[in-house]
Amino acid sequence: MINSLSFPFPAGLDENHNPYLDYIKRNVGFNIRVEMPPVPSYEKTIDTIISTEQDLPDMITINSPIQFAKFVTQNKLQPLDHWIDAYGADLKRVIPEELWNRVRYNGSIYAIPSGQLVKGKEIIYIRKDWLDKLNLPIPVTLEDYKAVIKAFSEGDPNGNGKRDTYGFTMMKDLYHSSPLFGAFGVQLNQWTEREGKLVYANVLPEMKEALSFFVELYRHGWIDPDFPIYRSNVMNEKIIEGKIGMFSGAWYDTRGVIAQSLKKDPQANWITIDYPIGKKGKQGVGALNPVFGHQVVPKGSSHAREVIQFLNFIAGRGRTSLVLGFQNQVWDWKDGKIVSEFNEHDKHLYRGIYSALVNVDERWLLRARMDSYDKKFRLNENIEKLEKHIVQDAYGGPPPPTLVRKWNELYSLQEVFVKIILGLESTNSFDDYVKRWYESGGAQVTKEVNDWHESHKK
Repeated sequence: MINSLSFPFPAGLDENHNPYLDYIKRNVGFNIRVEMPPVPSYEKTIDTIISTEQDLPDMITINSPIQFAKFVTQNKLQPLDHWIDAYGADLKRVIPEELWNRVRYNGSIYAIPSGQLVKGKEIIYIRKDWLDKLNLPIPVTLEDYKAVIKAFSEGDPNGNGKRDTYGFTMMKDLYHSSPLFGAFGVQLNQWTEREGKLVYANVLPEMKEALSFFVELYRHGWIDPDFPIYRSNVMNEKIIEGKIGMFSGAWYDTRGVIAQSLKKDPQANWITIDYPIGKKGKQGVGALNPVFGHQVVPKGSSHAREVIQFLNFIAGRGRTSLVLGFQNQVWDWKDGKIVSEFNEHDKHLYRGIYSALVNVDERWLLRARMDSYDKKFRLNENIEKLEKHIVQDAYGGPPPPTLVRKWNELYSLQEVFVKIILGLESTNSFDDYVKRWYESGGAQVTKEVNDWHESHKK
């Protein structure tokens, strides 16, 4: 059972009837049947299946680290060390210890981790044509950013005589805001080291300062007021409509929303710029969790060997074809470089449901693939800009026991962050949040995080 990742299939093909699954089956020598629950209910579906132990598949993809840890602690999953040693030579070769650490409990491995191909996600896009119209320089510091955000909101950059533009936008739960928090030296939901100990960034004074910055943007009408209800499709619509002058987007958005914006308005000159520098010289963007997905074998399955053989093929001999597509059909070599056929590439995007089961950080392959999509999208340039300023989570272990039990309660407490920005709560409510976070289990989580960190110091 795997996550479709919303990849579409061409007419006549599906997850069980396509050339890529046929390719895998020919090479591993056994039959494979794939189930793909709907993406919106995926996590809930696997929660029900594993909890009830009814109609258990032999392998399940779990994306959430908390959900994975919960099933380990409930003794619902098989340890895989024996099978990895016997049938997973390529898995052992290509997966770094950093990832194994995140799926290891009490010395045993309970999942094959799939890594992130890129360490982070967000870069800053800005309308250069708007800057030029308003005679503004490219912003560098956080104060520069604020001045540009104000001007984009009040200076009529689209020239229609109305105040209908915003200098910045983001999404519900404060998604797509990482670089602005980075200017204060904190990242949402990360652990950071202070005076030799790991501390949850959400409870630090710098987080309160960052929220105060967003309060100012919102109070003056410089940030899209509907951001708390935005999902990516709605945020993208506002960008395409020409209502937004700056946003923190995905490094690959040059092939997505930026391209769509240019199609609607060829004068929209989007460029990427460096992350804002805060008053204390802080700058950066938050790293993604290094584990993209966990491939697990439920207790009761008698096919752990085949699961490891299947994943080992994806990580080894099958990797190039599953990542790039079939040579001479999707891509080929030209003048020593990989060149992709766009129409075929897009038609074969669904191969990603298989390759993503064991993402491997192989830089030559990533660079070649990105450039094969046309260098005008600047994908490798964006990745380099992003990873140059990445802020890693200081905690490198699996979710600690108390966090697994208390996750929903602790996470729900930070709903106050958006309320503070909207003016529904005062900035001082942050202090109450910190107190409640520690009292609701955060103190014990902090102890467990530091205990693991100390025991794994090199």
